[in-house]
Parts: sequence; C-alpha cells; structure tokens
Amino acid sequence: MRKTIVRVLVVLTVLAVGLGVVTVAGNDFRFTRREVTFGGPQGSLVGVLTEPRGGDARGLVVMVHGDGPVEATQGGLYSPWFEAAADAGFATLSWSKPGVGRSAGDWLDQSMADRAAEVDAALDWAHAQDDVPTGTVVLWAASQGGWVFPRVVADRDDVAGVVAVGTAVDWLRQGRFHLLAGLDDQGADDDERARAVAESDRVRDLLERGASYDEYATTTPEADRMTRDRWGFVLRNVHADATEGLRAMAPRGVPVHLMAGEHDRNVDVAETERVYRDLLGDHVTVSTFDAVHSLARPVVEDVDVVGAVTAVVRPRALLAPGVLDDYRSALASMGRRGW
Repeated sequence: MRKTIVRVLVVLTVLAVGLGVVTVAGNDFRFTRREVTFGGPQGSLVGVLTEPRGGDARGLVVMVHGDGPVEATQGGLYSPWFEAAADAGFATLSWSKPGVGRSAGDWLDQSMADRAAEVDAALDWAHAQDDVPTGTVVLWAASQGGWVFPRVVADRDDVAGVVAVGTAVDWLRQGRFHLLAGLDDQGADDDERARAVAESDRVRDLLERGASYDEYATTTPEADRMTRDRWGFVLRNVHADATEGLRAMAPRGVPVHLMAGEHDRNVDVAETERVYRDLLGDHVTVSTFDAVHSLARPVVEDVDVVGAVTAVVRPRALLAPGVLDDYRSALASMGRRGW
C-alpha cells in the first residue's frame, strides 16, 4: 500500500510540474535533422542524420540499436542522445531497422553478423558523402548491439571509439539473468521460480537442438509463445557470444565506454564490465547510474504514466541524472583522440 501511495504521489507531482514547464522545456532540441537513405544488405534503409545547429560537427556517432523493431528515432526517445552528441560536436546517423517504417527487409531475418554488415554499409555510405563528418567515428551500441559492435571494430580501422549502453556478453546467460531478475522483481515464491526455470530449460533444450517452430508451438501455451519469425530469429542467434569479437578487436586499442544501470533487469552489467576489462584492459571505462536497462530513471519504467508524461513534457528527464553529461564527456574524449 505504501509503495502504491508513493507512486501515485510521484505521478501527480510529475503531472503538476510537467504542465507548468512544458512551454519552457518543451522538445526544442539543439540539433538539426534530415532524412537519409542508403543501401543495406537487405535493401534500402531509411534513417536520419542529426547535426549541431550551425553544422560544425567534426565527428559522427553511428547508432547500433538493441532488440526489437526499432525506428530511427525510437519514436523521439533518441532525441536527448542526438542532442548530447551535437553538443559534443558530433553528428548522429540512425536508421530504421529492416522492415520498420520505409526500410526494406526484415530485422527478424538477421544474424548478428548480418547486423554488423548493416553497420558496415552505413559507415561506407557515410564516408562516401561529402557532407557527412567522418573525421572521428564512434559507435553507440545498446543492449543487443553488444553482439554487433565487436565484429565491426575488429574488421575496420575507422572506428575511434564505442559507447556501450547496457550491453550483454552471452545470449543464453543474458536470458537466464533476465528471467531471474524479473522473478525477483515480481516477488515470485520458490514454486513459481522453479516452474519458470523449468520452462526456460525446456525451451533452451529445443533451441539447442534446433527444433522446428511447430514442435515448439505444440508444447508451448499460446499466451507464452513466440511468433514463428521470432523463433527463427532466436534460433539464428541463440549462441551469440561477444567474447570472440572482443578478443579480436582488442589489439586495435579502441576505447570502449560502458554505461550501465544499477537496476538493469535485462543484462548482468557486472558480468559485462568484468569481461570487457579482462579482454580490453585499460581501454575500458565504466560509468554506473541509478537507472534501468535503458538508462532511464527507475520510476519511468516502474510507473507507466510517469514515463508517458515525461516523454511528452520533459523528454530529457527520462534518462537518469548524469547520463547525458557522461555521454558528452565520453564523446569529447574520443573526439580528442580522433581529431
């Protein structure tokens, strides 16, 4: 009851404050934006290029999305990241995943190697444009992007740095961590935990032996069932492990800045930090925030109304305190290395 009352009070406070500041804070971000189109492995990809007002960018951030049907701007949620990059003197290139919006293809038909090839195509396109600043290239990789960026960095010599946001190392371990963290958050008892783990083990066994979707579907309740396309995507990527790619990129000495949320229930960020430090050594820096997986404030994820109101009224406030300042600082540091 006490927790519910506190949440209601928080909602009312956000609504009251938000309505008072909307005309002051608004969504007037400090960047310009234009649509871009380039060829990807599955066809034409449509995205955006944001730049500092005045057009004096000296470097480029390339967004490597996490899981799901991500649109180029994440419905506007990427705007604070675009703005922080612009403040640091960087343009940002982001595109809708294949099959999202007007981008051709199907993101569920991709492996992590396919996703890396897509980033390669974006980088090649950027270098071929006279009006895209590629003096310093930084990859911004979120969540699932942690299985993508090591492949790109290992195979190219034009990436000056990586900002990794809540990235994972091993697909199966990440899935188990997510399951257990979710059960903890729900206050599951021992019996509920045992049933959930047993079901997870059953599905993992099917994935390990490459079972057909029909076999999976006939033994899984409809409410818990993946779609056929999602099953294929997971089958294709279930053995994803960033370790080999990180080891391959290590000799290049590219700085990696890991940004992690203390309340991340999706990824074991402590494991990610440990593996990054073991394989990349002094080239890794880490910042931790009072935040969830997306680096948003915990209340934004825990109380839907707060997230919805904040996104409209003060979108910069979605992210935990210090996140955007830290991002700007990381880009500035990588920029000094590259320029």
